[in-house]
Amino acid sequence: MGDLLTNLRSSVRWIDGLDIAIVAFILYRVLLLIKGTRAMQMLTGLGILGIGFFLSSTLELFTTHWLLSYFFDYLILIVIVLFQDDLRRALTHVGKNPFFAAASAEEEREMVDEIARAATRLAKERIGALIVLERETGLKNFIDTGSQLDARVKSELMYSIFVPTSPIHDGAVIITNGRLAAAGCFLPLSKDPNIDKRYGTRHRAALGLTEDTDAVVILVSEEAGEAHLVKNGRITMNLSEHELRQSLGSLLDLSRGHVNLPRRMRSWMRAFSEKKSEE
Repeated sequence: MGDLLTNLRSSVRWIDGLDIAIVAFILYRVLLLIKGTRAMQMLTGLGILGIGFFLSSTLELFTTHWLLSYFFDYLILIVIVLFQDDLRRALTHVGKNPFFAAASAEEEREMVDEIARAATRLAKERIGALIVLERETGLKNFIDTGSQLDARVKSELMYSIFVPTSPIHDGAVIITNGRLAAAGCFLPLSKDPNIDKRYGTRHRAALGLTEDTDAVVILVSEEAGEAHLVKNGRITMNLSEHELRQSLGSLLDLSRGHVNLPRRMRSWMRAFSEKKSEE
């Protein structure tokens, strides 16, 4: 046993351990991305076909093995076609902007107050709305589908955009870098087959965007007269103005100690402080 461990130590380099750690991390991130999505079901199906391919070879089921071998000859193309949405989402996560925004926490607090105020007023008057906050994943493709504004985030402006008489009320407003970038934007609808049948197009659009990006969406339901928060493909229902402020402040990491730093840097500093305190 001692000789085996000695031989193992001499044959395994530190770079091999790093290689294994990188592969394990990639697999872990991939599993997190596809957890709870259709991709997991399709991956399970491919796994079952793989087992069938192995068993057909072992049991000498020649016809079955021949059919499955043709299938796996084109596996790369099949994976690209089946998982195109998930691959796009994965590449988007890899290409996130590391310094996300230049807005300070003080500016973001003011922005959060304006958003919460507008969403609460719209909910009381049963006016439907979609307010999107860009985080690390860029939303330029969706901004380009709407009317360009580049305006300060004010509750009165957002209210005037979503009133039914407004020509750009049918769509979403997108906020990026602390500015109201565009209105009347079109968002991708959720492809989740298990989505609640009560949800309409506005709900599906909010879920669809947050499934593909890390954006946060404030959804105002005109039917229920309620404001909801949507992130990571999940809806938090019926939030008050105070609850909206708290939730958005937490998501945007509004640390009082570093009000003039970009959010990404504030997140790194907070993580570093927590690590030092644990030590």
